[in-house]
Amino acid sequence: MNQSTGSFIRLDGVEKSFGAVRALAGVSIDITPGTCLGLVGHNGAGKSTLMNILAGTLRASAGRVEIAGTDVTASSGVASANRLGIRCVFQELSLCPNLSVAENARIMHPSLHGFGWRRRASNLIRQSLDKIFPGHDIQPDQIVGDLSIARRQMVEIARAFTETELPVRLVILDEPTSSLDGILANQLLLFVRSFVAGGGSVVLISHLLHEILTTADNIVVMRDGRVVTNWPASEFSRDTLVESMGSVAERHDARSERRAVSTAEVNVSAVPQRQTDGTTLVARRGEIVGLAGLGGHGQTEMLVRIFQGSRSAVRQIEVKGQTAMVAGDRQTDGVFPLWSIGDNATIASLKNMVRGLLIDPKAEVAMAENWKSRIGIRTPDMNNPILSLSGGNQQKVLFARALGSDADIILMDDPMRGVDVGTKQEVYAIIRNEAAGGRTFLWYTTEMDELQHCDRVYVFRNGVIAAELVGDQVTEERVLHSSFETAA
Repeated sequence: MNQSTGSFIRLDGVEKSFGAVRALAGVSIDITPGTCLGLVGHNGAGKSTLMNILAGTLRASAGRVEIAGTDVTASSGVASANRLGIRCVFQELSLCPNLSVAENARIMHPSLHGFGWRRRASNLIRQSLDKIFPGHDIQPDQIVGDLSIARRQMVEIARAFTETELPVRLVILDEPTSSLDGILANQLLLFVRSFVAGGGSVVLISHLLHEILTTADNIVVMRDGRVVTNWPASEFSRDTLVESMGSVAERHDARSERRAVSTAEVNVSAVPQRQTDGTTLVARRGEIVGLAGLGGHGQTEMLVRIFQGSRSAVRQIEVKGQTAMVAGDRQTDGVFPLWSIGDNATIASLKNMVRGLLIDPKAEVAMAENWKSRIGIRTPDMNNPILSLSGGNQQKVLFARALGSDADIILMDDPMRGVDVGTKQEVYAIIRNEAAGGRTFLWYTTEMDELQHCDRVYVFRNGVIAAELVGDQVTEERVLHSSFETAA
């Protein structure tokens, strides 16, 4: 490993407050060249706030921020951070959806100007994508808004690692694989190790603990705005890492709770638009049905068609009951950004709170507070703006909205993006309990561990159902085989 003995980044006693909320309380971290630092902690622990200070989008309330030996505490900003070689891939993607992939690359690199800039930008972003995600199908002239969320995340990552006249010395990756399937995630993590071996530095924030344990050289654990552990990765196991995070959730073996094939009433019957062999997706009352396969192969489209089919006639879709959707792309399809946390949580249930001609505000408050407690939304006040929450806590609000409604069928579009391991276990338990009570769940996920909670799994490939797996057939090997297998 090409590792320098000096620190490139030194954070000393960094504090940050937002009004009465203390997000960081005296954080001190060193980052050296040639290392990958894993940063973990529950939602609201302060990870993203700390990285925003490092990336120049926030300024510390107290403490010292030193980059390459220079104190930048009072002069930090995005432009100065970029000049010093610091790039950040935020959990909430920052691409302009109305521009092309190449034009988005130009935004981060102002030196790409003058005659022929578009060609140079196209070549640079294509080269970066080729290095990180070999075999990708993204074209520089594609409009970003037309790309799936996984491909947008790939573009954002490739843009951060693209070099022009400015070197790339440190890249902050905040939940970079949250929308990527296993193949793309492995490609990225292999590239991270290659980048680090060449002398670069990476801060990797992830709630997928195996990514941290296998990729990071050192791991920093944060809790309630403080660093509670800072050890070499080799000194952690998954269990000791969870313990350091302060999780009270026990690891759950979902396989032990798999049920026999249900004979209950069919709530959903759906055929993908491109399916020609008669295979039908079926979800019965009380079932948890998984949608698997490589990202962008028709899973989200299937969920959207089922959602539409519950409201109006859609060809080859039959839905018995009301549906609620938990969106994976929360910024585009999930949160109402100008509303409060409570309003976002209760919007799907307002019709049940009407008293006379008006909505009962006490009922709204009671529901919001109930779900704040039940699902662990980290905020002192549910009247705060939804954007005051971390990404993972925003996702909890979307779960509260869907699960708090009277929908019979819950559609989940890879919903665990940016949700910490403890909260995941709590949500899994809620899903199992709700299914036992008769609710039906259709769950698209890119995480193999989550498929273990499903009674049945449909693997999608090229927009059609390639395999149906039941019970003990739901293994990573079978899912991958079905994802790549070609027709004879």
